[in-house]
Amino acid sequence: MQDYDLVVVGSANADLVVGVERRPGAGQTVLGSDLAVHPGGKGANQAVAAARLGARTALLARIGDDAHGRMLLDVQRRAGVDTAGVLVGGAPTGVALIVVDPSGDNSIVVSPGANARLGPGDVRAAGAMLRAARVVSLQLEIPLESVAETVRTAAAVDTRVVLNPSPPAPLPDDVLAACDPLVVNEHEAKALLAGDPASDDDSPEAWAEALLARGPRSVVVTLGAAGALVARADGGAGTVTVPSPAVRAVDTTGAGDAFTGALAWRLGAGDDLETAVRFAVRVGAAAVKRTGAQQSFPTLDELEDR
Repeated sequence: MQDYDLVVVGSANADLVVGVERRPGAGQTVLGSDLAVHPGGKGANQAVAAARLGARTALLARIGDDAHGRMLLDVQRRAGVDTAGVLVGGAPTGVALIVVDPSGDNSIVVSPGANARLGPGDVRAAGAMLRAARVVSLQLEIPLESVAETVRTAAAVDTRVVLNPSPPAPLPDDVLAACDPLVVNEHEAKALLAGDPASDDDSPEAWAEALLARGPRSVVVTLGAAGALVARADGGAGTVTVPSPAVRAVDTTGAGDAFTGALAWRLGAGDDLETAVRFAVRVGAAAVKRTGAQQSFPTLDELEDR
């Protein structure tokens, strides 16, 4: 019995956001807006994005026993996420420091806090939850050994694995081999391909082909306002570019997580990869039209009204 459409294993942060006229360079100081505090973290973002769309979603994460942690728990529960797997204690809740310019582009620094204490033992203890999922979605804001333990647990029961390697880091072969898909943006693709001639190429098709050669079953390259590119290793015909709806971006924070959460849900619901990506680009486009991360994510009714 698969009790969850999606289990997300990853980070939960408080996002501390300041608007700026321009993002500072090295050694520069700029004045910004009043500080805004929002729920965030790539894992928590993906869980909320999927749950708001109607997915049966659970989150495995670790937060601190503090005000930021209590805020995160409350937001997850109000979105409909099962928080039985959210562990409390070990360190303060993780924090992301975010500056957003008038175009909606952002720069982010993350202090992992409790996220860095989500260990392989926590993953093993949550084995029943992981085995009850159609899809498991991961990122790299938690320890890599915990990501690998999650992948091994999922692979043992043929649960589909969606991985966004952010922040990018070298991945073990068995982790790469389980990814279906590996979801990357331009920066993540080039970081993973460092030393490969494809990293100097400006072609998303070249990045996808080179990444597929590393072992994942499929690759999705997100292209911002241009949509996303889909490539499969199973003999599919080349790559497919899925355009994004044209929208005026207010804040891109969390848009990639909204995309990935939506993608993972639709794969768990039985969509083929291209169909799931076509849905996910609509969700990502809707998310940039409002400020913040989780509070900008659309419900299914809102998406259908757009």
